[in-house]
Amino acid sequence: MQHISSYQEAFVKHLETFVSPKEPSTLYEPIHYILQLGGKRLRPILTLMTAEIFECNYQKALDAALSVEVFHNFSLVHDDIMDDAPLRRGKTTVHEKWDVNTGILSGDAMLIMAYQLFENYEPKVFQDLAKLFSKTALEVCEGQQYDVDFETRDDVTIVEYLKMIEYKTAVLVGAAMKMGAIVAEASVACQNAIYDFGKNLGIAFQLQDDYLDVFGDPKTFGKQVGGDIIENKKTYLYLKALEFSEASDQRQLEHLYGVNPTDASDKIETVKQLFVSSGSAAATKKAIEDYTQKAFSVLETLKISEANKAILKTFGNNLMNRSV
Repeated sequence: MQHISSYQEAFVKHLETFVSPKEPSTLYEPIHYILQLGGKRLRPILTLMTAEIFECNYQKALDAALSVEVFHNFSLVHDDIMDDAPLRRGKTTVHEKWDVNTGILSGDAMLIMAYQLFENYEPKVFQDLAKLFSKTALEVCEGQQYDVDFETRDDVTIVEYLKMIEYKTAVLVGAAMKMGAIVAEASVACQNAIYDFGKNLGIAFQLQDDYLDVFGDPKTFGKQVGGDIIENKKTYLYLKALEFSEASDQRQLEHLYGVNPTDASDKIETVKQLFVSSGSAAATKKAIEDYTQKAFSVLETLKISEANKAILKTFGNNLMNRSV
């Protein structure tokens, strides 16, 4: 197995060949911009790592990994438009740097480019990758729609919220790992097991993202801290706070999520206090740990070396304890 930094280095080098200048520049420059902003590169690293876990040279999985990253960034460009987000990874979002129409069209192009990368594989692998990709891409759209719907609903449940983040975030993590297994031509049972590992890790990852959105350090988090509160998103933190709070605190929280002040700093601070005092913050940290352990339990069914299982566990624990 390679060290994670080796996967990152190889992937970035491969990415640089993909983002070479093209015409019309007004279409491709925003694509180059978003792809070169950096980020955690979580999903492509998982694709490369999984290929090696199943005894395949990770370089064979570089195009599949790149497809995952291009698709992920396509979704971010469009999500940022829908959220009217000013920052992405600490930098100006595409629609703010250019305009909304450019963000839409460049995002569309990225989706097509992601599919094109599968053409570099033999027919059977191509078919399996494309089938998984189509299913996953549609689920991501469904998850995003649930997320949008929840902003105007007052009756969102924990079960519904977990389904939303499974579709919006976790299925792409699972798919990234399964793509590595597909390229490695692992058994279908192994492909499905590593998908479940990735999906559960993805749920933990999104819950941690929700937590950091409220309690993270803006210098390291890279996004606007408190953004979910400003957008009145019914996150796990919010739903647990409603569940645990007394009636007066419930009313206050519901009121705060029904207003959009010009200066949201007081709103953010009050909501943070309610998340802590209600026990919601602690419950969210517990849920992050539970889903991480659920992912680890899947590893016991995989016929891979104990050393490789340990690598995956280390990766998962690092995600659970991250600050960015």
